[in-house]
Amino acid sequence: MAEADSVAVIGLGRFGSSLALELMASGTEVLGIDANEEVVQDHNARLTQVVRADATKEEVLRQLAIDEFDRAVVAIGHDIKASILVASLLLQLKVPVIWAKALDEQHGRILEQLGVQHVVYPEKDMGRRVAHLVRGAAADYLELEPGFAIIKTGVPSELHGRPLGETDLRQRHGVTVAAHRRPQGSWKTADNSTVLGVKETILVIGQTREVEAFAQLR
Repeated sequence: MAEADSVAVIGLGRFGSSLALELMASGTEVLGIDANEEVVQDHNARLTQVVRADATKEEVLRQLAIDEFDRAVVAIGHDIKASILVASLLLQLKVPVIWAKALDEQHGRILEQLGVQHVVYPEKDMGRRVAHLVRGAAADYLELEPGFAIIKTGVPSELHGRPLGETDLRQRHGVTVAAHRRPQGSWKTADNSTVLGVKETILVIGQTREVEAFAQLR
């Protein structure tokens, strides 16, 4: 099943399971691997293929044809040693693109030093995201990279009924409205001619501090 649009997910804990099921929902074929029989049974028929296996053994990964996959995710939970070993084996097998979950900064640095291209910190990233939501008035928040973010928020009164091109938004607040949506409507790209209504929702992009300040406007 190692086709172009397929991913091997190693470790089906909360993060790995959520990731694998979301990939399936988006039309991506998924090979799920976990050492726990109960976990494997729980994902049976929910993923393209799911197997119980010890992914820390090179011969097992070869038998599963992991070296034929273009993408693999190391989503192992709390066993840092196993995570590092599996990532190392995937690199030895020359899997082109590897994503790996890191439990902390030290774990992440080791993965990066090994050569893993994409290291993610689910707990840390979620904590930061929730902190921004708690602190501000944004309905949703995504940090694209340190210091730069996109938020979903309501339309402040100063933008009501005026074309965006006439608001000097970027000069005054340092942000850009990228898209807008009317109640029960679909998202549309915003431009200088866009006129926003009172009950619309907008996506705003810019420096983190500036988009957070913008979300506080009423």
